[in-house]
Amino acid sequence: MKKKLAAAFLTLCMAAGTLAGCGGDSSSASGDTSTTGTEENKTEEKGETTEAQESVKMSAEELKSMGLEAEDTDLTGEFTYWSAFTGDSQVWDQSRVDAFNELYKDKGIKCNVQFVPDGAGINNGKLLSAIAGGQAPDLVICDNATAAYSYAANGSFEMLEPYLEQVNLNVDNFFDGCKDVIYYKDEPYLIPQDTNVMLLYYNPDIAKEAGLDPENPPKTLDELDQWAEAMTIQNDDGSYARFGLIPWLDLKDDAFTLPFFFGADVYDADTNKLNLTSPQMVSCMEWLQSYGEKYDPERISSFTSGLGGMFSPDHAFMTGKVGMTITGNWFSNALRVYAPDVNYEVCAVPVPEGGRTDSTTFQTNVFAVPKGSQNPELAALFIKFCMSGAVNEDNFAQWRSIPTSDAEFDNVSLTKDGDEMYKLERELANSPENGIPALCSCSAELAKAFVTFREGVIYGNITDIQGELQKLQDKYQTELDNAE
Repeated sequence: MKKKLAAAFLTLCMAAGTLAGCGGDSSSASGDTSTTGTEENKTEEKGETTEAQESVKMSAEELKSMGLEAEDTDLTGEFTYWSAFTGDSQVWDQSRVDAFNELYKDKGIKCNVQFVPDGAGINNGKLLSAIAGGQAPDLVICDNATAAYSYAANGSFEMLEPYLEQVNLNVDNFFDGCKDVIYYKDEPYLIPQDTNVMLLYYNPDIAKEAGLDPENPPKTLDELDQWAEAMTIQNDDGSYARFGLIPWLDLKDDAFTLPFFFGADVYDADTNKLNLTSPQMVSCMEWLQSYGEKYDPERISSFTSGLGGMFSPDHAFMTGKVGMTITGNWFSNALRVYAPDVNYEVCAVPVPEGGRTDSTTFQTNVFAVPKGSQNPELAALFIKFCMSGAVNEDNFAQWRSIPTSDAEFDNVSLTKDGDEMYKLERELANSPENGIPALCSCSAELAKAFVTFREGVIYGNITDIQGELQKLQDKYQTELDNAE
């Protein structure tokens, strides 16, 4: 155990150093982490509370009116909870904790929350330091499921089965794709709070202007490329006034979503083998490379350098500087708050022949109980509280995130109200192709390395895609083999 913890600590500290050069990201309840330098953060620094933040607060009385009552339990005491959330989501999570404390105060149960940057201390080594020093929190929620899974695989989290049984929380009915992250070697270590669906957002007004039919969005990769070209406007000096699509725009730190849609299977848990050199992976990288070559990587870089973050009115989609973008359901809330007049539609992410049609990766926030937790039973009780439909109702309504099982959709107001986008999300969530890619003991380090590799492909620093993929595979396969 000590060797594994030490190795993981060094790995994640190195990864944190890489991240620090890119600027700090802000987490949301949706699982998104791409809001660098947003108005949300500026408001938070001033100590102000926005109207949007006020709207996401909940109270114990509201929850009781929706039928939620305190569990009949003999548990008592206080526990420590580290949350990764910031901005609007921090306000929401704080109100969730306050409601829990109010609901359970007569039983002497209290949650003490701390908002800890960089994925509840997972991305920068703070959590591992706390575990090693005997100061671990009792519970964390992380917005980076891939990094959290690495912690589980390296022995940094408690196995949850006895605690889930004690509070009667059953994960058998969760979507199969969610179970990818719940289980490590057939035992539960992580619990998704909710999950998210990846979509193609497109502006129907721009589509019409470009001579396209917004009622028939692209379904294949070839059609997506055609739409991107038709929407793109280049100035006389060669710079760009608008791009139809920059595929990686809102997937900056997301290494494996696009390869997933191409049909790549990065890791086989049964054999403990990586497969980074598959034809599907190579095809995905060649597709990204083609965008860099076609539109000039330097001009793309110049164009994107001044763009606002996802939760900013200066985001390229909100200002009409891109006609399409690939991101999750949480972006609908950003549009509602920061660009309510922008017209948009969504559809399934188009894929090449042989890809995962009408499917999605599951982007999720995950709960975990760190090794050394003094109150894992209370942590499990809070997890169960957070899984209830009443607690998640505002979360679902704000972010259009989805429950972890199909049956729970029927209890969500968006479903009851016939929301068309939510209907599509439900359809995609039920695809048998869904999952969370590349979950293994070196997930976090591999993801960071792969983002760097992808940047090299896009901007022309890497030309031998197959060869460089093989080098990555050899390096990280050795790490996997040594970890066994």
